[in-house]
Amino acid sequence: MYPRPFEYHSPKTVEEAASLAERYGQDAKLLAGGQSLIPLLKLRLVSPAHVIDLARVEGLSYVRREGDELAIGAMTRMAEIASSEVVRSDSPILRQCALVVADPEVRNMGTIGGNVSHADPTNDMPAVMVASGATLVAVSTKGRRTVPASKFFLDAFTTALEEGEILGEVRIPLRQGRSGAYVKLERQAGDFGIAGVAVVLDMKPDGTCSSCGIGLTAVGPTVIEATKAEKILQETRLQKEKVEEAARAAAEETRPVSDLRGSTDYKREMVRVLTARAIGMASKRRASD
Repeated sequence: MYPRPFEYHSPKTVEEAASLAERYGQDAKLLAGGQSLIPLLKLRLVSPAHVIDLARVEGLSYVRREGDELAIGAMTRMAEIASSEVVRSDSPILRQCALVVADPEVRNMGTIGGNVSHADPTNDMPAVMVASGATLVAVSTKGRRTVPASKFFLDAFTTALEEGEILGEVRIPLRQGRSGAYVKLERQAGDFGIAGVAVVLDMKPDGTCSSCGIGLTAVGPTVIEATKAEKILQETRLQKEKVEEAARAAAEETRPVSDLRGSTDYKREMVRVLTARAIGMASKRRASD
């Protein structure tokens, strides 16, 4: 099937793209890697009057360390994130997540900005954004605005981006003693996840967990921050009993629905298992640093 007719725009600068987004508002869709939007256009599930292609916008593709943060341009492709030495050394969880997004074809085209701003309840990156305490930078003709990841994802396919705003950058805080892990259950490689869990630990030199971030994906209408589970792990030494308690709490915070990939009870149980596994992986990764 072919999309309905639309007017195609190919801006060269962020300012031009933001101006177009503001001018056409809800009548426009932003095209990043195209791995989500193009299928929707072809199926005519969305039929915008205008499509604004960000592929030729300068200055939106980069990975670099800026002080105590990792800055990533919204048009940076998943494959670039997975192969980045900066990501490998500063944020291994981000690389781990990028490597399991869909399949190689999608990773070669899909962008972090598209994955995050599309806000598909089954997408992988939103869980890592929430667990890492990332900040999303929105750009418009009025300037830049920052939104914490915990407040960015409002509902299925709905974010805090306002009309006329473009996601320009993702910023992930870097801290001494920080480690993380992302684990996902899927029926086969490239399939939508049954459940996914991102865990980021901030550990003290004495082995105590000072703070923890846990993001859950595919088990609710949008990414879930498991705040109850996070609190259980704060100021603890991650003993088995505490890890199991936190894993149970994370499972209880989910809102899954039964579908062809499993029942609600099955998905909750898988979140419990994956949370405990991710905590263990993150803890071991910290110990090996």
